[in-house]
Amino acid sequence: MVDLRGQYEKIKEEVDTAVLNVIQSTAFIRGPEVKSLEKELQEYLSVKHVITCGNGTDALQIALMALDLKPGDEVITTSFTFIATVEVISLLGLVPIMVDIDPNTFNIDSEEMAKAITDKTKAIIPVHLYGQCADMESIMNMARENNLYVIEDTAQAIGADYTFTDGSTKKAGTIGTIGCTSFFPSKNLGCFGDGGAIFTDDDALAEKLRIVANHGMRVKYYHDVIGVNSRLDNLQAAVLRIKLRSLDNYKKARNEAANYYDEAFKSSEQIKTPERHPSSDHAFHQYTLQIEGGGRDGLKEHLAHKDIPAMIYYPVPLHKQKAFKNSEYVEPVLPVTDLLTEKVISLPMHTELTEEQLKYISESVLEFFNN
Repeated sequence: MVDLRGQYEKIKEEVDTAVLNVIQSTAFIRGPEVKSLEKELQEYLSVKHVITCGNGTDALQIALMALDLKPGDEVITTSFTFIATVEVISLLGLVPIMVDIDPNTFNIDSEEMAKAITDKTKAIIPVHLYGQCADMESIMNMARENNLYVIEDTAQAIGADYTFTDGSTKKAGTIGTIGCTSFFPSKNLGCFGDGGAIFTDDDALAEKLRIVANHGMRVKYYHDVIGVNSRLDNLQAAVLRIKLRSLDNYKKARNEAANYYDEAFKSSEQIKTPERHPSSDHAFHQYTLQIEGGGRDGLKEHLAHKDIPAMIYYPVPLHKQKAFKNSEYVEPVLPVTDLLTEKVISLPMHTELTEEQLKYISESVLEFFNN
């Protein structure tokens, strides 16, 4: 699904030198590479503060902790995503309110979100799924009207641009109260292990985020709040600094691959290609098809026989996961989410795809429907 070896080979000399320099410096935790990465991300994203941390899940948890939400407070989010988004809500004693999604973009449906707001609602976590921003203008308007925090989960969409109706643009993760991302190796901006980051323009909130991520300390050994231990190490920061310079080129390469797929499948009645919403460009963390009329699982098996990896993101939506079920749990009715879990399939998508590979993959997909 992702050719990390091919990507590494193109930047091998730079990466090897940077990693060796960190090892020789023995500055492994909160070293100069981390500080430089935070500064460079601030400039790239046009955001005032970047706080790096241990992983994307920690980023979400730290964000919620810094907002001083109380057990029982409700947080609206989507069921059609990786578990981390809802997992951290539950871990903190908050109540996840999962709502349905747009059938074309896979992102949270802002109209369904509006219906879910109660006097207990304190925050919204939109997930920019597969690389395209959620309907952030509507979400932000709704948040302002109801005095709600917005925490963007941009683990799959770093580098994507969102355009407002007035023509202004902002990077994914910099629109809400806080943005959170993951640097897991397969992400569009991935390190060689675990890593994450948090973004905000709020000075006071940035200080709180840094304190929470560092055992609740502002001054060493003086703990102002209960925090966590979540740090990006210097080795990972060194790798990320090199990859950040190529992030826009990575996005361009993914879009070129997506364009090839789009053209290949445009005449197929059984295949629905990803929608490109006019308010957001697409970082294409995943290229996800909807297979009409059944056959999705058969297609996956067919591709496996052709040595083509294909993944289903996600086969079981979060509102149906055993982990969330208890005596008080009332399963929400999310028909669009349930339907999409039976239709979606993601094809290989990365920066190193060649035209030969794209041709083989797309022809193999079409072969299944033409036989």
